Amino acid sequence: MSPKKTVKRSFKHAKWFKVFTAGLWQDHPTFCMVLGICSMLAVTNRMNNAIAMGLGVTFCTAFSSLFISIFRNVIPARVRMLAYMVIIATFVICVDRFLKAYFPPISEELGPYVGLIITNCILMGRAEAYAIKNGPLLSVLDGLGCGIGYTFMLMLMALVRETSGFGTLLGYRVMPGHWTNWVVMTIAPGAFFLLGVYLWIFRTIAKKTEA
Repeated sequence: MSPKKTVKRSFKHAKWFKVFTAGLWQDHPTFCMVLGICSMLAVTNRMNNAIAMGLGVTFCTAFSSLFISIFRNVIPARVRMLAYMVIIATFVICVDRFLKAYFPPISEELGPYVGLIITNCILMGRAEAYAIKNGPLLSVLDGLGCGIGYTFMLMLMALVRETSGFGTLLGYRVMPGHWTNWVVMTIAPGAFFLLGVYLWIFRTIAKKTEA
């Protein structure tokens, strides 16, 4: 076996690589567990909002997982959920303050949904399922993988919703002048329908991959 093949195989099967990539596909928070739906339906009518929310969730998931993992041996089991909430809330406040200071228009567009990251099941789920049981490095990679996977899903939703609903992408006109906006894509029913289509596509591909 050549050295290149050995390096490639060892890299692909490394534990840290498996942990990071799990959230991108086989353990995707939305496709597999249908988590984070509230903000997904609310903020994906514009690509700018979707990217901002995705980056915010990724930041909070990675750093909350890091600190929960660091303190996992000193957090009493009976109050661990409260501890998760306090740690997560700290980073959500940082994201909220950052957006209000440097990106006021996006902060105004997102409204209360930035603060609602605290209650996002993705963060609580990764804290309880992974960070509290594993070391800091793997916990950060787990949080990053899930956050990036979630961000990608938000962007897929926004790509269709903004272009069909407003005829724009990132605020720039991309559809012809005679294009009639699909108003349904700018509201929750259209988002529900689109999410269902994406879930169907994912499950179909996943079944064919496993077969």
